[in-house]
Order: sequence, then C-alpha cells, then structure tokens
Amino acid sequence: MKSNLFPVVILAGGLATRLRPVTEKIPKSLLSVKGQPFIFHQLKLLQQQGVRKVVLCVGFLAEKIQQYVGDGKAFGLSVEYSYDGDMLLGTAGAIQNALPLLDDHFFVLYGDSYLTCPYAAVQESFIQQQKMALMTVFRNDGQWDKSNVVFRNHEILNYSKAQQTIDMHHIDYGLGVFNQRVFSTVSHYPYDLATVYQHCLEQHQLAAFEVTERFYEVGSFSGIEELEAYLV
Repeated sequence: MKSNLFPVVILAGGLATRLRPVTEKIPKSLLSVKGQPFIFHQLKLLQQQGVRKVVLCVGFLAEKIQQYVGDGKAFGLSVEYSYDGDMLLGTAGAIQNALPLLDDHFFVLYGDSYLTCPYAAVQESFIQQQKMALMTVFRNDGQWDKSNVVFRNHEILNYSKAQQTIDMHHIDYGLGVFNQRVFSTVSHYPYDLATVYQHCLEQHQLAAFEVTERFYEVGSFSGIEELEAYLV
C-alpha cells in the first residue's frame, strides 16, 4: 500500500502575513526550522510515509521554493509545480489549476502543516468509504486552534470555520483526499477549500478519518517553536 499512495498537493502559495516582516522576502515554506527550511522536513516526512509524487501550488516568491526543491530527486520524490499566476485563486482555485498534473485521486496538504498521521490508512479509508472527498479530523477541544467540526459515530455532522458551536470538539486536521471531479464546483475566484468541503458535506459525499496525532504548523511563531521542540 505504501508504494501506491496518491500524489500529494501542497498549497504553498500564500503570503504568510502573520509572519511578517520575516516572510516579506522568504516564503513560509523556506522558514528555518531546526536549521533546515520547513519544506525540507515536510517533504522528508512525506517520503517516509511512502509518497512518491508531490505537486506544489506556488505563488508568492515561487521561484525561491522551486530553486530549493527542484525536481524533488534530492528528497526521493518527483515534484512538479502549479503556478497561481496574477489572479488570486484561493486554495480550491489553486487545486483546480493543478488538476492537469494530478491523478484521479489525490491528497491535499497545507504548505505550513506538518502532519504525522498514517497516510496509507487515510487513503485506504477513502477508498473503502467511496465518497468524493475525505477530511481528516482530530479531537482538538479548542486546544491548539478553534475546533470547527461536529464528529460523531465516524461521521461529520457539521463543519464551519466561521460559525463554531459548543458541540464542535474536533478540528479539520489539514489533510484531505479528493476525487478530481469535486473541483468542478469551483466556479469563481478566489474559491476556498472550506467551501468545497462544505459542498461535499451537503451532498453526503464527505467521508471522515479520525487521527490521534496532534498537528504541527509553521503559520505562527508559536507554531514554529512547538515544531522545533517536537523535532528533537
């Protein structure tokens, strides 16, 4: 199973405004974590999980990311690039733009996320549940970020980043699996991935996989400190 993992899309085109002024000249993916650019750790983790192909959706300072990562061979991966261009596409728009580089099914990972969950098990769950999309969820209880998912009996009952409720104990972990056709609903730009998830939920086409490993991120200075403490 490990050698047959779906490709992984990494959304790495954001401006990283929360980390300014540091990210005015350095893309978030290249911020130093334990003496190496963050994307070094991210790609190393994916390779160890059994991923073989990565598509990087890039925008701001894209050339610096491509210069460092190259074709991915140094990481034991095949890496291709999808460029946002001048138009603000949003996370779902960036994925739609990358579809010609992707297989029928693929993972989606945020460019600031370090997620140690078992990717092969997530993929197997997606295949077994036979839905158009899958969201990984984690029982967060508001500890590391605002919980935004009602998850009961292995099902997502409600999901909203904008309107949290007291029965939301889980959070969108940050790793999704999708069928290409999901992104046919992207009709304007910018278009957010959360809207795609919401549409799938409404159509009863959103599967779920509960992970037990906490998430790490480099979208904030405190997040970088926590990841550095974890990467002993």
